[in-house]
Amino acid sequence: MGAKTQDELSLARSEQVQTLADPELMRLDLDDMFVELLDRVRHILDADTAVLLLSDDQAGQLVARAARGIEEEVYQDVRIPVREGFAGRIAAERRPVLLDRVDTTTVANPILWEKGLRTLLGVPLCSGDSVLGVLHVGRLREQPFVAGDVGLLEVVAERIASALQARLLAAERASARVLERALVPGALPPVPGFEVATRYVTASDGRGAGGDWYDAFRLPSGEVWVTAGDVAGHGLRAAAVMGRLRATIRAYAFEGAPPHEVLRLTDRTLQFFEPDVMATAICVSVFPDSSEMWVASAGHPPPVTALGGEPARLLPIDAGPPLGAVPNVPRAAAVVPFPPGASLVLYTDGLVERRGESLDAGLDRLAQTVTDTRPEVVCRNVMFRLIGETLPDDDVALIVMRRSPATGP
Repeated sequence: MGAKTQDELSLARSEQVQTLADPELMRLDLDDMFVELLDRVRHILDADTAVLLLSDDQAGQLVARAARGIEEEVYQDVRIPVREGFAGRIAAERRPVLLDRVDTTTVANPILWEKGLRTLLGVPLCSGDSVLGVLHVGRLREQPFVAGDVGLLEVVAERIASALQARLLAAERASARVLERALVPGALPPVPGFEVATRYVTASDGRGAGGDWYDAFRLPSGEVWVTAGDVAGHGLRAAAVMGRLRATIRAYAFEGAPPHEVLRLTDRTLQFFEPDVMATAICVSVFPDSSEMWVASAGHPPPVTALGGEPARLLPIDAGPPLGAVPNVPRAAAVVPFPPGASLVLYTDGLVERRGESLDAGLDRLAQTVTDTRPEVVCRNVMFRLIGETLPDDDVALIVMRRSPATGP
């Protein structure tokens, strides 16, 4: 039989590209999916190597995630700064790059020329205005890639980018949820002289876990702390920052700092290590021999208290700016009554904010629902009244602490 015509070759390649949309690929583990996709890309383009590098936007780097024919890229955790070398140039310029010379003058990664590659073709993986990464293929022989190869690899990159975005988003959400649940305990340890109950619900919009938290702990001095907060944003990073903030507050409290000083020090730490992050937080401390509590807030919604059968009320405290918003902000604490039998409610804004409704309406509804009964009952009633049958638009963290009636000076 004679050689295939150009039309037959084009049809064959088109059919091969369709294999990248194989539904079975989506059932594979993420890394297994990458390997299978790269194998198919190598076959389609008659290439010896194929590499997928993913963008690390925070570090401004491309990180080798999967490789075939050049697996050491992954084994060595290769990282290429954006704008540097072959792959960095592709990411920075957001366009394909063809190389017919592979050496120190054209690529940043020594593996590529040490491997003996003679020609490279790379394209960006784009999603809207974002560069998800770079896909490149190479040949060990003197057979340059041509314009038709560029167009085909761009089609391949579109398929991979679509699958990649969906799978990475799902993986990040799953990881964030695991981290979130690990950092925000379902059951807090017993605090002598106090009853505590909590609730935690993630948002309905599918953005994954966020940065809301609650906490309660007792220091060696006997001082009892309860805190809550909300890191701006969602996903793995917000959950990780939430964990660090929660631990930082605990550490400064353990050193004996009062609530307002804990927030000041935490704000300073956040702005140094996480300069692009903002969060709200509230800290409350109660000494066992006192009938008062210290309350300090950094842009957080006001707490609710219920005292001795009186109607619950929102505490009119000075919230100040959120953490991370303004450098070197002095923080203040309010000293308010918290006698035996009193209840305290801390929460995040997802509990009270609703589209098309004023924030005051949500706050009033919360205050009308809180009583000085058992915290578990308060949590149940608050969630029933304020959440009801609709999953909230934002994450909700809720912690209720009641001072035991028999405790006090």
